[in-house]
Formats: sequence, C-alpha cells, structure tokens
Amino acid sequence: MTSTTPETVPSGSPPSPSAPQQPPLTRGLVFLMAVAVGLSVAGNYFAQPLLDLISRDLHISSTLAGLIVTASQAGYALGLILLVPLGDVVDRKRLAVSLFALTSVLLLLTAGAPSGPVLLAGTVLTALASVGAQVVVPFVATLAEPERRGRAIGVVMSGILLGGLIARTASGALSELGGWRTVYWVNAILMAGMAVLLHRRLPRLRSAAALSYPGLLRSTVALLREEPLLRWRAGIGALSQASYSVQLTALTFLLARPPFDWTEAAIGLFGLVGAVGVLGMTGAGRLADAGHVQKVSGAATLLLTLSWLLLLAGEHTMLWLAVGVITLNLALQAVLNSSQTVIYALRPEARNRINSGFMTCFFIGGAAGAALASVVWSSSGWPGVCLLGGALAAGSVVLWALERVQLR
Repeated sequence: MTSTTPETVPSGSPPSPSAPQQPPLTRGLVFLMAVAVGLSVAGNYFAQPLLDLISRDLHISSTLAGLIVTASQAGYALGLILLVPLGDVVDRKRLAVSLFALTSVLLLLTAGAPSGPVLLAGTVLTALASVGAQVVVPFVATLAEPERRGRAIGVVMSGILLGGLIARTASGALSELGGWRTVYWVNAILMAGMAVLLHRRLPRLRSAAALSYPGLLRSTVALLREEPLLRWRAGIGALSQASYSVQLTALTFLLARPPFDWTEAAIGLFGLVGAVGVLGMTGAGRLADAGHVQKVSGAATLLLTLSWLLLLAGEHTMLWLAVGVITLNLALQAVLNSSQTVIYALRPEARNRINSGFMTCFFIGGAAGAALASVVWSSSGWPGVCLLGGALAAGSVVLWALERVQLR
C-alpha cells in the first residue's frame, strides 16, 4: 500500500507533493467547524421528542414511529463504516462539502414525507450522509499543529455534544410554531448554508493513498488489528459511551415518575445540564496538549465510575442527580478527547479510517448501553441502572490500566 501524508493546498491551486504542510487553522475556522458538526448531528436527534406528533400526523402506529430513532442509528452506523474512510483517498474538502449538501437535500425529502415508510427511508439516508461531521474531525486533526491539536479537537467535538443536546430542545419549540416538518425544513436550510460556508472556508486536503474502495474498507478493519493502541482506545470508548447511554436512556424514565413527575418538555430542558460537558472536552484538550493525555484518560474513566454513586444518591434528590449528570458528561467528553488525541497521532495518512474504526466501536457501545438500560430499568429500577452504568464505567478503568501495562 502506498500513501502519503495529506497536504493543504490553496483552493484553485494544483496540489504539490513537495510543498510543505502549512496548517491554516485559525480560531474562526475552528469555530465554523464546531458549528458545522453540531448542525450535522442535530438532525439525528430532532425526532426523539416528536415521535407522538409524527405518529398522529402520518397516522402510523407508535411502534412504527419509534423505528425512526432506530433508523437514524442504523443510517449513522452505515455512514461511519462506508463513507468516513473515503477521506483518506479523496479530496477531503469536496467530501465534507458534498456530504453537508447531500444532508440538506435529504432533510427536504424527510420533511416532505407523505407516509411512515418514506419518512423512515429519508431518516436512514439523512443519518448516513450526516457523518460529514466525522469527516470534519480528522480534518481538524490534520490542520492543527501538534501542540494545539487536543484543544482544536476539543472545540470541534464540543459542537457535536451541543448539537445533540440543543436539538432535542429546539425541535420541540420549532414544532410548536409550525409542526414537526418545520424542524426539518429549518435544518435543511441551515445545512445548505453551512455547505456553502465550508466550500468557501475549508482548504483543500488531498491524499495520494492508492487504495480501491474495497481495499479502503479492508484497510479500516486492518488498522484495528495492526494498531494495539487503537484497539485499547476503541474498547475504552465503547464502554464509556455504553455507560453514558445507560444514563441517557434511563434518566427519562426516572424523571417521568414520582417524586419528580416531570413533563417531556421539562425532561428535555434538563438534558441541557449535560452541556457543561463542553468544559470537559476543552479542558482535556489543553491538558493533552501539555503532555498529560494518559493522566487525563485515567482520571476521566475514574470520574465516570464515581459519577454513578452520585446518580444513585439522586434517585430522590434533584441536586445529586444534577451533579451526577454533570460529572458523567465531563468524564465522557474527557475520555473522548484524550482518546482521539492519541489515535490521530498514530498514522496521519489514515486518520479518517482510524476515526471510522474508533467511532464505530464508540457507537456500538452506545447502542448496547441503551438497549441494556431499558431491560435493567424494567427489572431492577434506578439502583439496577446505576449498578449497570457503574460496572461499564469500571470496565473502562480496567482497560485503561491494562493499556498502560501492555504498551509500556
């Protein structure tokens, strides 16, 4: 396999293999990328508070409406596997802009869906294209100087965190103004505008990796086999996200029953407490850039585990519950940032494939955690949920410790 490290070239100029790499990463460009990835992932969360409204409007069963969330997860997983690795063999700017523009078009299809099956198809395709966000993240890692990489990744990943959190609240407000379709119309317009901005602002990044598409997919799997550090970090990420998803899923059930008895709107607003996790992402990035990435990872996995003691104490007390949610979010974002800082340094020419493998494992962990949470809640309530979440988090601590021993 022949490959070269991607280079930045000005728009409109032919790439020069001998030209020195000059990462043109300004604060403004980092902020633009953060907003872009936030908008991109938001479309995958809009439907969650709107399922009942969609069910009534399209005259479909609640079971079919519930499949919208599953369709979104399936589409995103396919995009991670099938599209994100392309960033290592094609012009990354063109790939990112194309995916953002395609997402805009597919959001229009979803907004105009006349029936449940069409809506499900639109949801799968929209989620598949929305992995443009995961093309932008390695883009940032390539453009940033090594001493700023952790902070830059942290800022952009904060956009993904906030996009998911704000989407749930914003969709409720927009649907009250003009129905559930308005949510998708607005996001389609914003994504089209963002595609234009990215086309104007992103530098061109090309890779000379000589790989066919099947070879590219095989190479993604091979990287997981060949890079021990990537395997360890994928495992840590999967367990951490599984632990987080347990909380995210079961928290809705807890807040909807006594002693809280919150409405769906109030539960959605409470989710914004997790936005404090942005501090974990940016703070971890600074520490990683200062050479403390392993300490950040260890401390973050420990904090993730201890957060479940706070959540357990919050079964009847809002203060402890809020503190537990905040610390859990802080810890997860620190785990994610420190892990991405480590893995992006492995093979610069394969960052998109590395991101594809890592985020696919991360995503699978989240899906498994959500599924387990529903089962455990039904049988053991909140204490059982906390035991499950704590055990998964403790598993991430064990993997981090084993990584340190094995790779010493």
